[in-house]
Amino acid sequence: MIERLQKYLAGAGIASRRKCEELILQGRVEVNNFVVTELGTKVDPRKDIIKVDDKLVKYKEDKHYSYILLNKPKGYLTSLSDPFGRPTVLDLLKGVKERVFPVGRLDFNSEGLLILTNDGELAYALTHPAKEVEKVYIVKVKGIPSSEKLKTLSKGVTLKNNYKISPCNIYLLKTVNGNAILKVKIKEGKKRQIRKMAEYIGHFVLKLRRIQTGPISLKGVKPGEYRYLNKEEIKSLKKIV
Repeated sequence: MIERLQKYLAGAGIASRRKCEELILQGRVEVNNFVVTELGTKVDPRKDIIKVDDKLVKYKEDKHYSYILLNKPKGYLTSLSDPFGRPTVLDLLKGVKERVFPVGRLDFNSEGLLILTNDGELAYALTHPAKEVEKVYIVKVKGIPSSEKLKTLSKGVTLKNNYKISPCNIYLLKTVNGNAILKVKIKEGKKRQIRKMAEYIGHFVLKLRRIQTGPISLKGVKPGEYRYLNKEEIKSLKKIV
């Protein structure tokens, strides 16, 4: 079984394929006791000795994948660890024995739907721009943006430092105490994208919650709680791959 090194590492549950590519480029991966930094490197996991950060990646003939839906509360990092000791989403997965990693990101002050898995191929597909997986957010912003401002964002804009935002769908759901509640649908996952979009039109985000990724909805999962995806949900996600 010959396959690309980053694909194998992702399939072994080390991290998403994109993150595994970063590990290789950083010189943190060894094959047969030699550091490998070429992304095109191919390996045979049944024969080659593969290590990440000097730890052996054990080959498993039958890979068991887990798919978890978490309702992330505010105040947790979407990462596996933090050098400053801040809480991460893994702290919320009490009772989960499998090693899983987050698919995509939600920043420290954002809430809502987060998928965690050890299926690197699926994680790669869900976060790859070419797949255009739609993500839906409920966003509370300071003040009430005009319809013209929302229309401007929906057509796509270029922010500072050539930060390009593709066309998206934005709806005004209601107003509360002089602030607006918006529904935002995007097919990108750039860092702090929605916050930067809101700042661009002069309205800062007060609260941000993701409620859907692709066909998967947050409905029925309370903040701080998680559940495993059912077979139909997993099947619907794999159609994206």
